[in-house]
This record gives sequence, structure tokens and C-alpha cells, in this order.
Amino acid sequence: MERRHFLAAGAASAAALACPAIAQPASARTLVFVPQANLTSLDPIWTTATVTRNYGFLVFETLYGLDERLTPRPQMISQDKVEEDGKRWTMVLREGLTFHDGSKVLARDCAASLRRWMKRDALGQTVAERTEALETPDDRTLVFRLKKPFAALPFALAKTQPSPPFIMPERIANIDAFTQITEVVGSGPFRFVKDEYADGNRAVFARFEAYQPRNEAPSFTAGAKRALVDRVEWRIIPDQATAANALMTGEVDWLEIPIVDLLPQLQRSPNVLVSRLDPYGLYPVLRPNHLQGPTTNQALRQAILAAINPVEVVQSFMGDDASTYNAPIGCFLPGTASANEAGMDRLGGRKNQAELRAMVKASGYDGEKIVLMHPTDQPFYDAMSQVVASQLKAIGLNIDDQTTDWGTVVQRRAKKDPLDKGGWSLFCTSFPAVDYLDPLSAPAIRGNGGAAWFGWPTDAKIEQLRDAWLDATDPAERKSLCAQIQAEVFANANYIPLGQYFQSAAWRRNLTGHLKGPVPLFWNVQKG
Repeated sequence: MERRHFLAAGAASAAALACPAIAQPASARTLVFVPQANLTSLDPIWTTATVTRNYGFLVFETLYGLDERLTPRPQMISQDKVEEDGKRWTMVLREGLTFHDGSKVLARDCAASLRRWMKRDALGQTVAERTEALETPDDRTLVFRLKKPFAALPFALAKTQPSPPFIMPERIANIDAFTQITEVVGSGPFRFVKDEYADGNRAVFARFEAYQPRNEAPSFTAGAKRALVDRVEWRIIPDQATAANALMTGEVDWLEIPIVDLLPQLQRSPNVLVSRLDPYGLYPVLRPNHLQGPTTNQALRQAILAAINPVEVVQSFMGDDASTYNAPIGCFLPGTASANEAGMDRLGGRKNQAELRAMVKASGYDGEKIVLMHPTDQPFYDAMSQVVASQLKAIGLNIDDQTTDWGTVVQRRAKKDPLDKGGWSLFCTSFPAVDYLDPLSAPAIRGNGGAAWFGWPTDAKIEQLRDAWLDATDPAERKSLCAQIQAEVFANANYIPLGQYFQSAAWRRNLTGHLKGPVPLFWNVQKG
């Protein structure tokens, strides 16, 4: 069950116990955080938006957690047992698990939550395909009966992106997976304060008094989760300069992702610390719609793949410092066992304008409108979208560059409607790069049609190769299968990889206890 160790995070620090809240001023008991975007969806299963995933880890828990080496560890469970040659997994919930509404966490809550997750998440769908039955023989016991051994099950149940298998009460988890939940009830160290939520302004989380941390030292999403502040307030500040000034003056405590241009100013501030918390970075992509409009044309998608120069895209928001990005890259991160060179000659930056225009003409494209969803309130996505629009217009594509906000993109990208009914053709986004270590959880490579990640490519060959990789145990065979997967992804132009980039966070120096990893975590963080 050990994951390969790639860019292993530094050892997680265990925060000391905070002084009693009664002895602290109110400002010391409230952590004010500026997230990367507005929190528009509260359903971490319905959407893959990173900001929703991030809020989810304050409120919800998972059966397993990942330590700083990405090894799954029991989190909501006290023990597990594997029998029948790996086809039967028994998991026993630990005592003291309580939902924020006061009810006990039961095995049937977990089963209902996992079934809902399996309908939407790419890795969850893999678990569903390999599960004969998910049983709850008593209130604390879950039993997975598998069709064949699946050693990665604990990792799947600990995954952090794009849609973690968060546990909710059965009555909420029974809501259709394609309908957003409206009630937020988890069992994590913080509870969502519904009455203080203001879309586009703020979200508030209060320490859950009944939460009982594990005894182990904290390590990424595994181990003890100690809430050392009473409140976490998310402030939505779209203007980056305003957010940076608020950090330097002490109005806020933590900026998730300040833009590169502001880092020197923040580094000069005596009360601000700038550092990388995520050692893996982000994996940006351009995703075409495979169901509607001109981008259903494979030959046109290949022309788009060849036209987008990933180096120019990533430099548009990261600058020229090569230590902050990798580009171009393939389907899997550089330095991993899965990385390979198959099909890389199809990526942009290799053909001249005449060759690219010839590809467009050969595709049969006749000037039809191509709708690019362009969020302007996310500086990184704004820059990506500007470069993409410019490069595609240069080869003769009729790009309808529709500027909007990221929250609208999150809602709209789920629509499968025609372009004239509110549909779309292209959008840029970023995944946590840790998802692209191998084919297990990489969402954009999937080719399972309507069940695939937004864009919905159908590619039976990809699915067959991925299944073969999941079953393979020989490293050389897995390496070969990864090369075949990448070659097929680029041949079908399922998506356009735009590179890998590493972002810094910034926070006040009196904030301590941050855990390293690809998710901003709020437990074990205290404010001096």
C-alpha cells in the first residue's frame, strides 16, 4: 500500500497545546484566511473545485488519511483487516466519532457517503467497479467484498483531490450525487457556521467541541487534528494587492496563493513569512468539451494541442524563474516512475503558424464559434486564458472569449448543453499535481464518457490500459502501460497539459504549526 515517494514533504510539525481560550484575546482565537477563490459550492462530491475541497477538510473526515509521505493511515477507523487473498476488507470505526448535529457516526453513514462518492469521483468509480458489495454488519463495521484484489483501496479512501470521500450523515449522503447538498454536516475538527456564510464575502468555521483527535502526531491529513483556534474565517478578497496589504497590516493572517509579482513586497514585510507548503505544486490543463461544439472534432483538438505552447502559458503567471515551474510535461509528473516521453512531439511549441493553420484546415473546421470560459477573478487562470485565447486566435479559430468569475465556471462547466444554450468549449484549470503521480487518480486522463471529469471524453482504449495498469505488479510493465496511456491521451487530445508550477503561501509570523502537503490545513495551526 506504500505510494512512491516523490518530492517527499518535510516532516510535519506537531503544534503545542494552545493556552486556554479564556486567557487569549479574541483576535488570537480567530484565524483569518484568504482562499484562492470564492466558495460557491458547498458540496465536495458534486464539484471538483479545489476551494471546495479545501473547505471540506475543515468540516469533514475520511476513513483513512495520508501522511507526509502519501502513505494511507487509519483516520476514522481504529483497525482494518484484509482477508480472502485481498478481496475482503473489514474496517472498524473508532469510538467517539460524532457529527456536528450531535448524532453518532455510524457505519451506514459511511457506506451511504462512499456510494455517493463512487458515482461522481473518477477513483471512486474504480472502487465501485471492483466492489461486489459494501456491507455494514453493525454500527461500527464496514466490509468491502471485492471482485478482485485492490491493494490501493486505503489510498482511494484517503485521497485528497479532486473529490475526497468525505463522510456525511446518511440522510445527506442519500441525496442524488448529481444534485448539490444544501446542508453541511461533518464530523471534523471544525463545523461550518451556516448563519455567517455570505457567498462572495466570507465563510466561517467554528471549533467543534465534541471532536476527539487521534493520539498520533499530525502528518498531512493523518494523525491528530487539534483545533488550536476557536474560529477560522475565510475572507473573499479578489484583488490581490488588497489582500497583500491586508496581510502586511495584520487584518488577515494567511494568504493561500499570492501572485508572483507580490512576493518580493511580502518578503520584505518584517511580520510576514513567505514559503511553500505544497511540495508537489499544481498541474494546469486546458480542457476541451468532447460532447458539444467544434471541440468534438478530434482533428481540431489535435490542432489545439499543437498550438498551445505550455512554456508561454506558464511563464505568463510564473515569470521566467525556471525553478518555479516545469514545462512542457506529459500526463505524469517529472521524476515519477510513470513519467515518459510518449507522444510529446504532439505538444505545442514545435510547429510554425503555417503548419498549425494547415492542421486546422485539414480538420474541416469552418469558423464555428468556440466558447472559452475565462475567469478574471483568479489571476493564474486569467493569465492562462489570455494566452490560450491569443494562441488559438492566431491559428484562425473563432474564439468567443467569455470573461466571467471562477464561481460561474465551476457551476457552468457541469452543463452538457449546446453552446447556444449556455454550454462551453474550453476552460483552463489546475489540479493538485499530486493527482498525476500515476494513472490511479489522474482525473483528466480518464475516457469513461459521461462519467468522466468535465469534458466527458469517451476513449475505451484509455480505460483498458488503465485497468491493466491497476492489475499490473511488474514495474517495467507499469512503465510501458503509462507510455501507452500518454500516447493515447495525446492522440485523442483528451486534454492539453500546461505544465507544473509551484506556488508560495504567505502568513503572519505569529501563525505557527502549518502542515506541509497539497492542501491548506487548519488543524494544529495556532496564533501567537
